Amino acid sequence: MSETGTTVPGPRTGGPTTAVDPAESAWAEYVAAARQLDGVRRAAATAAGEQARSVAAAREELTAVRGRLAPQQSRLRELGVPAMSLVPTPPEVAAAARSMAAGPSAVLAGLRAGRDWADAADDTLAARGLPRLARWPVRPRNLLVYGPLALVVPLLQLAVYAVAGSGPATVAALLVGLPLPAVAFMLGWLAVGRVFRPRPSDRVDRTARFGALVCLVPAVLTTAGLLLAMLPV
Repeated sequence: MSETGTTVPGPRTGGPTTAVDPAESAWAEYVAAARQLDGVRRAAATAAGEQARSVAAAREELTAVRGRLAPQQSRLRELGVPAMSLVPTPPEVAAAARSMAAGPSAVLAGLRAGRDWADAADDTLAARGLPRLARWPVRPRNLLVYGPLALVVPLLQLAVYAVAGSGPATVAALLVGLPLPAVAFMLGWLAVGRVFRPRPSDRVDRTARFGALVCLVPAVLTTAGLLLAMLPV
């Protein structure tokens, strides 16, 4: 406005402007940086925690695998395996190192794979000399145990009948043989568990009903046949 009371227009700025407080701007930038830093810190803490858990799990797994490998090594040496064959070769060590270079998680995965291999080795070493039979289907495998036991008593009864004929000895053999199928079944049940158990902690499918049937049928057929043979014509 001039001394005469007129208004002198100022320069055109294209519209009203809002003044920015420098203190508020600096505070907003500080808050954003603090939030970003807190997010980075939380992510780092989570990664560190996961890594620590992986390291602890890998140490426990390593202890367990070592405990499995020591008796296996002794057993293989007793079986005549050369000691140099039980030590990893340099290429195998290098390949294992490359596979575990990703960190504790990769080490833990490798140790778990090693435990699976140790389990497979135990299945072979502890099969009591029958590793192939232990992998047979259950019923044919168990028949190798139940079958011979089920035939012992009927064969003895037939032998007594062939020697003594229809006499008191054959009758006594038939009477004595009545409870023996149950005895044969129990012996077979125990034998299957001892012969085909891969590890002491494992359960073996003994096919109890199948075993009882195998032990009972020969005895019933033999007894019926001898009774018919002893009947007077």
